[in-house]
Amino acid sequence: MDTSIICPRFETAISLLSQRWTGLIIYQLLSGSQRFSELTEIIGISGRLLSERLKSLEAQGLITRTVYPETPVRIEYALTEKGRSLQPVMDEIQNWSQVWIDPTEKSNE
Repeated sequence: MDTSIICPRFETAISLLSQRWTGLIIYQLLSGSQRFSELTEIIGISGRLLSERLKSLEAQGLITRTVYPETPVRIEYALTEKGRSLQPVMDEIQNWSQVWIDPTEKSNE
């Protein structure tokens, strides 16, 4: 195998997961469906940016958006089978971070 060439599928996957907040949204939805307001509060993301990321994840087939015709309207987001298949990946990142990431060290963003 030629390791000097990155697989285009791998590059696309890393690009998707590395978008700011995307990994946290997926990680949060692994615990079950949630409303928009729950996600903004738990993650600490602006509504505009969360809306952008959710639309992108929906377009990628990773989440579904369900509208309940109630008053007021209730909208919930949940992972699809494709999205839930990221569970082992997210678990391994969580395990790795527990061993190798210093919680007092600031990010380079």
